[in-house]
Amino acid sequence: MIDLKKLYEEKQAFGFFANQLSYPDKLHFHPSVLEESFDSSHLAYEYIKQYWALMHAYSFDEIQEMYTATFDFQKETTLFMTYVKYEDAKERGQMLAKLKVLYEMFGLDMPDHELSDFLPLMCEFIYAAEWIGDERAPQSFGMLLAVIEDGSYHLLKGLEKHNSPYTHLIKAMRETFKSCIRQEAKAND
Repeated sequence: MIDLKKLYEEKQAFGFFANQLSYPDKLHFHPSVLEESFDSSHLAYEYIKQYWALMHAYSFDEIQEMYTATFDFQKETTLFMTYVKYEDAKERGQMLAKLKVLYEMFGLDMPDHELSDFLPLMCEFIYAAEWIGDERAPQSFGMLLAVIEDGSYHLLKGLEKHNSPYTHLIKAMRETFKSCIRQEAKAND
């Protein structure tokens, strides 16, 4: 079960993930971006620090080249969260449609040029959406997080295989998600 209040408290982190997983922009690497998104008490802070330090060892042109080589030309490190599981099967189309409806339910229009399972878009949705008090939120966000969890697991494995700095970013995102999952108490028989 998702703790929607905790997820809401992590909105700033998901804004950071959305920016870092989008095609690089110099403004996304300004020191204030990290400072505004995380403090040292955040449970994913160590992963974020590793990612940030590794990325700042590259020139901006190298970061752009790395992004393209990593996410655009390697099937195993795609940012499309349903691709690895479904590829181009009918089920993927159905999941993309469900995600699009979810975004629209919470007042966000999907860009026409983007698929609804694009991880930066999904993180941006979590950052921008307002769901507190909406009775549709638990089921809707449960589906969203399940898609991200499944897809990001495969993404993480691919990034680890290629020893990518983005590995630490995805670990941070997954840790942040994990902190938003409520552990159900088991009933004693």
